[in-house]
Amino acid sequence: MNIKKNILIYLTHPHVQAWNFLPNHGKFLKDSVPGLNLSICLGSKEFLDQLPEAEVIVVWFFNADWIDKAPNLKFIFTPAAGNDWIKLDKSTVKISNGSFHGLMISESIIGAIFYFLKAFHFSRKMQLQKKWARLKISDRLGSLKGARVTILGFGNIGQCIGKFLKPYGCIITGIKRTLIKDPDYFESCDRVLKVEKISEALETTDHLILALPGGLLTQGILTYKLLCKLPADCYLYNVGRGNVYEEQDLVAVLEEKKIAGAYLDVFSVEPLSEKSSLWSMDNVLIQPHISAASPHYMQLYVEELADEINNLNSK
Repeated sequence: MNIKKNILIYLTHPHVQAWNFLPNHGKFLKDSVPGLNLSICLGSKEFLDQLPEAEVIVVWFFNADWIDKAPNLKFIFTPAAGNDWIKLDKSTVKISNGSFHGLMISESIIGAIFYFLKAFHFSRKMQLQKKWARLKISDRLGSLKGARVTILGFGNIGQCIGKFLKPYGCIITGIKRTLIKDPDYFESCDRVLKVEKISEALETTDHLILALPGGLLTQGILTYKLLCKLPADCYLYNVGRGNVYEEQDLVAVLEEKKIAGAYLDVFSVEPLSEKSSLWSMDNVLIQPHISAASPHYMQLYVEELADEINNLNSK
C-alpha cells in the first residue's frame, strides 16, 4: 500500500501529556515521509467529521460502530501495544500496533526490581524515623547477580526486558506459546520454554515478569495453584494485562507470604477499585498502567511510524 495521501491523526490523552501528538511530531512525520499530508484532530467530533473520507488514520482507539462511517478506510495505525481498544474482527482494515514500548517498560521493571532488592521502601521508613538502620536494611538487600528471571510473554517487550536485565548477571527463562530462536544476548544458562512447561519454570524463579497481552488465550493463565509454585522469596511484576490471574488469588498468595512482593502496573479492572486489598499491602508497589510512560513516548512512536510508512511506500 502506498501512503501518500492525507493521514488523519487523532492522538490525544486526557491524563498523560507524553501520550499526546503535538505539532513537533507532525513536523517530524512530514519531514521524514516525502509528500505526506496530515490532518491533526484534537477532538472526537472533528475526527468523526473527517473520518468518512479517510483512508489512513492514526488513533488510540476505534469504536466498532465507527467502521460504518469509514467506507474508505484501509489502514489504522496505533501507538498502543495491545489490541484492547481497536476491535474490528470482521473488517478488512489493516491494523498496525506500536512495537517500541520495550525500552520504557524495561526501565520500569528495573526500577521496580531494585525498589525491592535494595530495600528502598524500608529505607524510606527508617529515614522518616531518623534511624541509621544499617543492620536492618542490610539484612533486606538482594542482588540480580545469579538471579533466576522468568519472563512469561516473551514477545518484543519480553525479549527487550530480558536484554536489559542480562548485563546484571541474571539467568533468563522466556516462556512463549511457540518456541523461537534464542535472542543474541542469551548465554548457555538461558532458555526459552513453551507455556506447557510453566509449572517447572515457576518452581525455580526469583523474579516473575508478566508481559502477556490480554484476551481469551491469556485469561486466568496463572491460577492460584500455579502462583503457589513460586518460591517464597520470589517477586512478581505485571506490565502486561491484569486478566492473567484472579486478583483474589494474587491477594491470597501475598497475604499468605507465598511470594515476597509484587509490582503491579495493570489490573483486570482499571482504575483499581479503592476497595482492593492491594492498596494497603506493604509488599506491593502499584502504578496506574503507566510503565510505558516517558517524555520520549510519542517521539519514539512517530520515528517508528515514519519508518513503517516509508517501508510500505517502497513496496
